[in-house]
Amino acid sequence: MEKETLKAAILEQKKRLGVTIAAHFYQRDEVVEVADLVGDSLELSKRARDDEAPYLLFCGVGFMAQGVKILAPNKRVFMPRIACCSMARMIDASYFNASVEAMISAGIARENIYPVTYINASAEVKAEVGKMGGMVCTSSNAAVIMEHALKSGKKILFVPDRCLGENLAIKMGLKSAVIGRESPEEMARADVICFDGFCSVHQLFTPEDIDFYRERYPDILIAVHPECDPKVVAKADFSGSTSQIIRWVAEQPIEQKIAVGTEFNLVNRLREKNTFVLSATKPECPTMNETTLEEVKAVLDSIEAGTFINEMTIDDETREWAAIALNRMLDLSR
Repeated sequence: MEKETLKAAILEQKKRLGVTIAAHFYQRDEVVEVADLVGDSLELSKRARDDEAPYLLFCGVGFMAQGVKILAPNKRVFMPRIACCSMARMIDASYFNASVEAMISAGIARENIYPVTYINASAEVKAEVGKMGGMVCTSSNAAVIMEHALKSGKKILFVPDRCLGENLAIKMGLKSAVIGRESPEEMARADVICFDGFCSVHQLFTPEDIDFYRERYPDILIAVHPECDPKVVAKADFSGSTSQIIRWVAEQPIEQKIAVGTEFNLVNRLREKNTFVLSATKPECPTMNETTLEEVKAVLDSIEAGTFINEMTIDDETREWAAIALNRMLDLSR
């Protein structure tokens, strides 16, 4: 089916069936164009939770659709493709518990550990964090969450993104250590102990990329996501979440040249001119780009037929503990 014909069919069918389509900022343009809700992971989870349509079709990666199901367990949530964030796949409950044990082996008592998980983690990991009295954070509210966690007087276990954890520590004047990289003695002296996970896309950006653009355009401004390596963040003019980058770019005069270090699809939609991708390699998230219009249509067809493919489910115990960790964050971020 021709793309424009397919789009028209999707728009008609979703309206007729009572389906809301949510798409993350990193999705392909054609997918974003048929979506009712577009945003970052947390924004979409909250807006989708409050949406009154009986069905939600989430175009993103698995932990995001799980987020909606955690917050709105009675909502039927589907994905065009069960895509998975590579960072989220780096940690599961066993790796989380091994990280806790590594801290205990370094002389840190279990009751003196406060776990914080970046939202880019599975419901299973969020549940483990909830059980230990911890909470979730996003890149936009991570500093607020970290400040709250520090008031407990405990050591912070930050999972799964090492870079976000290290950048937070630097920003707040704290000492960080990475499990498996630093010695037990260094871990015991650190305020923030990070799991050694990372985003494969944001690892593409290097200090040399910033040097290249500054040499070519001396007055250029550089914006990056805090999932980038701390050496990259240190050389940038601005570091912020996806939504914060969008707002920051919008505030700059169109004559101002800007290079942005985050996912290609987002950068490509920011503005028409004087905007560059901070990489010689196209920084395209492979799993975010898996979703196609054909797969969106296939799920809509399954809803219409009553076969319901690719429905998101979470067992009750996992959902309840994950909801505790998420709601702790939401209560603090109001």
